[in-house]
Amino acid sequence: MAKATLQLGALTCPSCMTKIQKAVENQAGVSNVKVLFNASKVRADFDPSQTSADELARVITDLGYEVLKVKVKELA
Repeated sequence: MAKATLQLGALTCPSCMTKIQKAVENQAGVSNVKVLFNASKVRADFDPSQTSADELARVITDLGYEVLKVKVKELA
């Protein structure tokens, strides 16, 4: 497993947060998704054999949101 932290452009409303959370949760191999509204960040655990942090970033940008930075940490 790995943990992705994606820094987004400013989120403007709580419905944006919900939309992003549902889209990321629906990706294969993704669990424990948290969207931090005030920090404009998404944190998600994922299985690298099923998806990637870049794929999660693509899902978010396809929704119309800006991904500024992607950080990945391998979990033991």
